[in-house]
Amino acid sequence: MAEDQHLEKTEPASQRRLEQAREEGQVARSQELNTCAVLFGSGMLLYASASGLMNDARQLLAGGLTLTRDQMLDSHQLLPHLFQQTWHALVALGPLLALVIAVVVLAQTGVGGWVFSTKPFSPQFSRLNPIAGFGRMFSKHGLVELAKALLKTILVTVVVSVAIWKERDTLVALLTMSLPDGVASIGRLLGLTFIVGAGSLVLVAAVDVPFQIWQHHHRLRMTKEEVRQEMKETEGDPHIKARIRQQQREMARRRMMAAVPTADVVVTNPTHYAVALKYESSGGRAPRVVAKGADAVAAKIRELAQEHRVPLLDAPPLARALYKHTDLGDEIPALLYKAVAEVLAYVFQLRSYRPGSGQAPRAPRELPVPPELDIPADAQQGAE
Repeated sequence: MAEDQHLEKTEPASQRRLEQAREEGQVARSQELNTCAVLFGSGMLLYASASGLMNDARQLLAGGLTLTRDQMLDSHQLLPHLFQQTWHALVALGPLLALVIAVVVLAQTGVGGWVFSTKPFSPQFSRLNPIAGFGRMFSKHGLVELAKALLKTILVTVVVSVAIWKERDTLVALLTMSLPDGVASIGRLLGLTFIVGAGSLVLVAAVDVPFQIWQHHHRLRMTKEEVRQEMKETEGDPHIKARIRQQQREMARRRMMAAVPTADVVVTNPTHYAVALKYESSGGRAPRVVAKGADAVAAKIRELAQEHRVPLLDAPPLARALYKHTDLGDEIPALLYKAVAEVLAYVFQLRSYRPGSGQAPRAPRELPVPPELDIPADAQQGAE
């Protein structure tokens, strides 16, 4: 049962999955929007230029039916005449065809954007399976499309019938019109019919466009296993990445521990924190933090410092402030210059002191550490 749930496509499609589907030509498309746009565009063109289009159609019909005796008997004269009539037809219908193509392209790119892919043209022999074809016809999706087509047909038929009925007087008046005027009126009626039919499909398209977008994303949903596998491919195996980060931390810790013997002093909490400082007088720079740690790491730093005879100074406020406000390799904050200067002065005195040559240097106690740099008591407990 758990395995079945694990294989269910419950996760939304990732950006990579959407991009891969787009490369294969799979994007959201609305056929209803295309139909509505084509009908509306064609209707507007017919309504605006009905007289010219109908006149061209009348001339084409007359020219196609008017043949001389020589043309009928001589193919050398008939073929140029047919080519001429075909060219006139293309010129007359060119604006309508160009408008339809432009409207279809704009309607398609308006939903799913511009996509050019050759994969949809590759043969898919699985689609030639008649059993699978009948399965698609009588599937849930096929029945929904059939119901939608029937509703569209009824809607368009009713709306167009009402529009034609309101123009019944114009239809009757055609009987008294001359041929050119009657042809122009028929063109305007056709354009009006197309516009009304497109208007009836606006609501259908407004519902179908978001539905197609939702269905496209729903179809590309992923299982939890697919999401994990994709994360492994794009970002790497999390176990391997965790192992790499652990090794990086270990390497950084080893480099840090190797720098402890070169430090001038190690300031301690005394048990929770340890910060090793190094001062290079030749560079004219402030002292730098070469190692720091808490708890077990702090204990290791103190152990190495004692092993290599690096002075240890018990100064809890200073140790906490240095631990909180510095990173490895950083110079100490300016607000701690005075406190660290007293520590280094003690260290240099300690280096020059010889037993029996006087009183031993005394470790500084009340170091001037600003309160805003010290770790509060509750934060210190959290670090412990």
